[in-house]
Amino acid sequence: MAKLTLKDLEAHGKQVFVRVDYNVPLEEKGGVMVITDDTRIRATLPTLEHLIKDGAKVILAAHLGRPKGKREPSMSLAPVSVRLGELLGKKVGFVEDCVGEKVEKAVAAMKQGDVILLENVRYYAEEEANDPVFAEKLAKVAELYVNDAFGAAHRAHASTEGIAKIVSSKGGQCAAGFLMERELKFLGEELDNAARPFVVILGGAKVSDKITVIDRLLEKADTILIGGAMAYTFRLAQGYKVGKSLVEPDKVDIAKEALNKAAAKGVKFLLPVDDIVATPVKSEKLDKKGKPVIEWQNPAENPSMDCADNVAGLDVGPKTIELFSAEVAKAKTILWNGPMGLFEDKRFAQGTFGVAKAVAEVTEKSGAKSIIGGGDSVKAINQSGLGSKVTFMSTGGGASLEFLEGKVLPGVAALSEKTCRGCCK
Repeated sequence: MAKLTLKDLEAHGKQVFVRVDYNVPLEEKGGVMVITDDTRIRATLPTLEHLIKDGAKVILAAHLGRPKGKREPSMSLAPVSVRLGELLGKKVGFVEDCVGEKVEKAVAAMKQGDVILLENVRYYAEEEANDPVFAEKLAKVAELYVNDAFGAAHRAHASTEGIAKIVSSKGGQCAAGFLMERELKFLGEELDNAARPFVVILGGAKVSDKITVIDRLLEKADTILIGGAMAYTFRLAQGYKVGKSLVEPDKVDIAKEALNKAAAKGVKFLLPVDDIVATPVKSEKLDKKGKPVIEWQNPAENPSMDCADNVAGLDVGPKTIELFSAEVAKAKTILWNGPMGLFEDKRFAQGTFGVAKAVAEVTEKSGAKSIIGGGDSVKAINQSGLGSKVTFMSTGGGASLEFLEGKVLPGVAALSEKTCRGCCK
């Protein structure tokens, strides 16, 4: 049954607790934490503007980073309240806690149309533990509940599931915000009823991260294009040499099963036919885990399906870009999840950006629906400058994958069901 949405709520004058996903990237500049990408904040504006116009008292809750139940100043949501106020064109109050007396006083002072943002809910370990007592504390100021945090909907936490159950038990309604509604529409309904040809582009590091998605999409797609490091596990399954490329030798059998299933179902399953390789060299620099940083030297085109023993594949090559772009050009529906290579390094970004260009062009010229499945894919297409030319970009990383796998998302399941009024017979 369909879930309640924002338009189903009578929010005028009510205290509406809205879970949003403001887990935005921050950098310290001049001793101040500065937001480097406000995409997730902007994505919630339609929901917030609707509630403000409706005269609701809007109480926002979110997490940022992994403070592990402790107050970590670098993970405070204070900078987010400032940026949100700029985007809304009105003051957004900030409360230095998410439960307790400070919150209750701030809410009591609110007028219709006011917005406040609570401090990071993950400052409390009880949040991720979905502690019912903590959920009760959150719910104390909530008459209605709205979840617009699709990126956190796959977690059964106090602010995504626990509070919804409590609000419902007290007779309050729990609804999906506009962003959540769009996520469910594009990753659910649109793909279940995809216009054909339906082309899926999958990248990223590991087959193990995507194998359930691959298996499910083999039931729906006409063509699946595989890029990124995960392609080398498939190459290994086909007997090719992978050199020092990132592979999962223990997942070769799973890769073979996927290839066989694709053949049996008549799904075109394409792997890279060439790539960009480089030699890994350990540097004297250390990463955050204290391990040597790998520097990639001597990048070069490799026209072979085999990689030499001393190199690793880091991007798809020009022939693959051409091959994949030709498949994308035929599509009426496109789902893209995962980059084609190490796009953060411009030397290995051409494959990802080439696919992004092909997706944007078929969307613009042929009216294809292009759905970007969250995480690094969104980051990559934004870096390519083509984010505005696709149909929909998901704000979920892990949530997008789990939803595509067919899993029930706790944050969605906890929302109120629409009541049938006889029109759905």
